[in-house]
Amino acid sequence: MKVLVPVKRVLDYNIKARPKADGSGVELSGLKMSMNPFDEIAMEAAIRLKEAGQVSEIIAISCGTQACQETLRTALALGADRAVLVETDEALQPLAVAKLLKVLVLREQPRLVICGKQAIDDDANQTGQMLAALLGWAQATFASRIELGTDHASVTREIDGGLETLSITLPAVITTDLRLNEPRYATLPNIMKAKKKPLETLTPADLGVDVTSRLTLLKVAEPPARQGGIKVNDVAELLDKLKNEAKVI
Repeated sequence: MKVLVPVKRVLDYNIKARPKADGSGVELSGLKMSMNPFDEIAMEAAIRLKEAGQVSEIIAISCGTQACQETLRTALALGADRAVLVETDEALQPLAVAKLLKVLVLREQPRLVICGKQAIDDDANQTGQMLAALLGWAQATFASRIELGTDHASVTREIDGGLETLSITLPAVITTDLRLNEPRYATLPNIMKAKKKPLETLTPADLGVDVTSRLTLLKVAEPPARQGGIKVNDVAELLDKLKNEAKVI
């Protein structure tokens, strides 16, 4: 069984994001970039399935600038067999990424796509669902446990009220949640081996996909600073402030 794992290059989660001075976006210049944490979890899930003998090949996919090769090399060092970069300088939105992934899925014919539930830069939480819809495949989102069968998968997912277990028919798209696993670190020998693994570079034009943005970013700004709380003397004063100042009751 072949598995496709999309990975995204994002601002490292340890770094506090700051808007650019002109409000045109998030400042990334000179800052550390890394693989999206949810995508690390997806890659770990695919690697464990391969180690269990249920997966034969893992293909890492990234869409973005040439710098995304670094993220793909990390995926190769972790355990992916080969990688594909769809290189573009366009600011890609979830639908454009889903369309690019659809073409690659039809070309590679995997039985399973495992991706992070969301990226920590835009928090869109859309690409996996859009890809499943475009392909007409089954989907299971927010997976905290995956059990793979021959022609189906059992997925435990997190919902507001607790846990829900689904049985989905393959091929399918699964998006991963935080509690699915703890990703491993790439070892130095594997980092060196990753340099020799195949990394193919394509463009959206090669795949016949228009990635023109359909949304316009107007402004990026920090949220207003939170004001300090106050103490009240009794319940009557609390109710008065909630009603007349906060106007929530």
